[in-house]
Amino acid sequence: MKSLNQVNAVQLYASPPHAHYFNLMMRLSIPFFFLLFSAAQLFAQDKPKTQDPPPPLPTREISGIVKDSTDLGVIGATVSLTSDKDTLKTSTNSDGIFIFKNVKSATYTLVIQSIGYEKSKAMRFKQNDMIPRIVMDPIYLKEQKNTLNEVVIEGTPSITYKTDTVEYKASDYVVRKNATVDELLKKMEGMEVGTDGSLVHQGETVAKAKLNGKEYLGGDIANAIKNLPAEIVDKIQIVDDYGDQAARTGVKDGDPQKILNITTRTDKSVGNMLNMNAAGGSNERKEAGLFGTRINGNQQMGINGNYRDVINLNSLSGSTETMGANFSLRDKIKNKMEYNVNYRFNNSNNDNINKTESLVNTNGGPLFSTNNSNRLQKSKDHEFKLEFEMDLDSNDYLKVVPSFKYNSSNNTSSSEVFQRNEDVSQGQNQDRNIRNSNSRTAPELGISAFYQHTFKKYRRNFSSQIDLNRNSQDQDQEQYQKTRAYLTAGEEEDITNRIIARKNLRNNYRGSLTYVEPLGLNTQFEVNAQVNYNGYKNDATTRDILDSGLSGVIDSLSNIYDYSFTQGRVALNFRYGMASTSKVRFSVGLTGVPALLSGTKVSLGTSTNRSSFNLIPIARFEYRWTRQQKLSFNYSGNAVEPTFDQIQPVRDVTNQKNPVVGNPNLAATFVHTLRADYNNYIANSKLNISFNGNGSYTKNAVIRNVVEIADPDIPGAKINETRFMNVSGVYRLTGNYNISKQISNRKYSLNLNGTMNYSHNLNMRDGLLNTADITSINQRFGPKINPTDWLEINADLGYRYDKTVNSLSSFRNTSNSTFSVNLDGRLYLWENWMLTYNGSKQFISGIQGNTNNSPLIINASLERQLFNRRGQITFQAFDVLNQNNFINNQLNDDGGYTNTFVNTTSRYFMLKLSMRLQKWSGAHGRGGRGIMRRGDGSFM
Repeated sequence: MKSLNQVNAVQLYASPPHAHYFNLMMRLSIPFFFLLFSAAQLFAQDKPKTQDPPPPLPTREISGIVKDSTDLGVIGATVSLTSDKDTLKTSTNSDGIFIFKNVKSATYTLVIQSIGYEKSKAMRFKQNDMIPRIVMDPIYLKEQKNTLNEVVIEGTPSITYKTDTVEYKASDYVVRKNATVDELLKKMEGMEVGTDGSLVHQGETVAKAKLNGKEYLGGDIANAIKNLPAEIVDKIQIVDDYGDQAARTGVKDGDPQKILNITTRTDKSVGNMLNMNAAGGSNERKEAGLFGTRINGNQQMGINGNYRDVINLNSLSGSTETMGANFSLRDKIKNKMEYNVNYRFNNSNNDNINKTESLVNTNGGPLFSTNNSNRLQKSKDHEFKLEFEMDLDSNDYLKVVPSFKYNSSNNTSSSEVFQRNEDVSQGQNQDRNIRNSNSRTAPELGISAFYQHTFKKYRRNFSSQIDLNRNSQDQDQEQYQKTRAYLTAGEEEDITNRIIARKNLRNNYRGSLTYVEPLGLNTQFEVNAQVNYNGYKNDATTRDILDSGLSGVIDSLSNIYDYSFTQGRVALNFRYGMASTSKVRFSVGLTGVPALLSGTKVSLGTSTNRSSFNLIPIARFEYRWTRQQKLSFNYSGNAVEPTFDQIQPVRDVTNQKNPVVGNPNLAATFVHTLRADYNNYIANSKLNISFNGNGSYTKNAVIRNVVEIADPDIPGAKINETRFMNVSGVYRLTGNYNISKQISNRKYSLNLNGTMNYSHNLNMRDGLLNTADITSINQRFGPKINPTDWLEINADLGYRYDKTVNSLSSFRNTSNSTFSVNLDGRLYLWENWMLTYNGSKQFISGIQGNTNNSPLIINASLERQLFNRRGQITFQAFDVLNQNNFINNQLNDDGGYTNTFVNTTSRYFMLKLSMRLQKWSGAHGRGGRGIMRRGDGSFM
């Protein structure tokens, strides 16, 4: 990392901010003009000269897909087409698809060859000469036997590791009739499915759901896996998704998110489905839901509605009432433009009673706090998104996505805080009575446009993307706080009653250009340039509530400022390993990141301008022994500028009990991250082994220096003032592993997985630097037993250990452990009865104040299937023993902790009626031809 031309100006318009901004933007614009000029030249070269041509012969487009014995597309295979009028050659793309354009004869011969596969025999075809676009049936290549020295796999493997994708073959996992996708996922190695429909794969949370490569019902994971039937699934894919632009260009930027992609069986890709349910129970609990979907290849239509009034399991006591609806439609207009309409609405009312106990380490000894609060939260969310995708011609693609979001909320809360230090002279022993009411509205508008041009040269392409977003927030808050301080000299009392009005506006503009130039069959050069602008306007005005009414605006308690942060990125990257047969894949490059932070604090009359430049290396490496075994490394560097508030050298007393002072000399934080992954699926042994490790080192981390100062309202009392400074030496190490063994044709399964974290944190208290070393170990062993169709047992043994060691003797060290036993499963009685159960027992040590250190939680249900298993009536019992009383423990970076007491009133019963209607059939190709699909399951 290298820093150039760093300027700090903290004065009243002492230096014109637009001058620095202009200079930086000139530097940012140079690579854009260069790319635009190069792209224009390439476009020009791609167009034929305008001369009077001879009358053209009738031509056609011929396409097909090349697959191997495992039904996967063969990448980089050479396809030769010859006829009496043609001699053409091309290569298959990343999905195994090849395309010939301007073919003069419909009678031709194909020959296909690829390293590691037997060369195909010459195949002669005679097609209809009147068809302009010919789609061929899949062509299969055989692997060369002399190149396979590994063990012979009995059938195709259940798990395949591709680049950025883990793929499971659904037919290898047996589930009962009428099972849903979540039941199928539970059978798969490395998958953890929550009761709420959440999904974790090999220790990482899966964010969205797709069906056949297309976002399904807004991407909601729970809707997809709890409603779609397992019988229609062909493959389950877990994809590292870098965004639409990366998916089409192959150029990756930033960190990916995990995506679930469900590909349907070709013979079950057309169908209709309707699910309905209603439930009522004790303590006025009730639920209702409606889910309907229509799927026809790439065409998708769905509607989902739900209503729930249940006990809130995340609070000590309270309830949650939610009502939501989601509508989605994906289809085509005249086979040229695909569109997707998605609308989501959610309304929630939460009534929560919470209790937390926390420890904050101070130089004067540990400071303990207890907080009892009651909150009533009401919110409404609307989200509308419209996608348009179109192939302008055979070389040009355009996608436009306008979106609109609106959120409104009204919250009221009251709490009592009891704060105690062992030393009364520290002035921190206080009782606080707090009441807050808050109303907020937040509309957001956005539009995104992506364009790509592909050239005649295979893999050469140019793309650009523009994102425009604008969101605003209006918030009114009434604060009441009564503080009673217990001092050596006696008790002191202070009352604060204010109204704070906040108006926040954020404009985000982002533009990017990407160009890919293939250097050979196995290599390519990539250029990516982008500019990201964020502009902020923030007004926070404070008034006192007096007996006579509202006071005028209090300048010292108000905060009005405008600022912008502009960052450019220019990345040059070389990539090796484009062919499907490459065992080694790597990319190396360099990214330059110029940035400018400028703004004005209107309420205090100060301005700030900072510019910086950083160089960040790019490094990725992957080695694949086979499609079931691979090792990868990925290095990334990220520079983060301090926020505007952190660099303002003024005392912000918007919150008088927690003032903040910025530091204008803060440098940009730089984080080095190295990630390693190893995956191996031994098909004959049905053994899957996965490891991943992540290490990060932070240079110039911005930390808080919390300083005790005198309370201006209560003589002798103390409050905390926050300051900021840079330190280096913060690092974190994380490891995750998963070992799964299937036995006796998957009737039995053994799963061992765990996560280990070590954090070396730095924090400061009253100018003294403390090192907090936090160790966290979480291990789980889960055998699954399914010996017959009527019995299913899933066990889970877990052990978690957390420990914090501080360097300052006045800071208290902590350690605690939890051993848990969980058991769930199903018992099918006779033909139409089913008993489901789940129980958990915890043994907790090291956490103080818990009323029950070993709660035993038992839930159960009895289900009767009706109408040939289309309907069900279910009796459900939750927390039968009424022991759901435990603590959520959260460790802080400074070595302290926060314990949240959870739900002591969670026993209730419900009766549920549900109906599921569905009918599925197969997709058919045009003209009687076979169906062609891409690697993500989408239909061509």
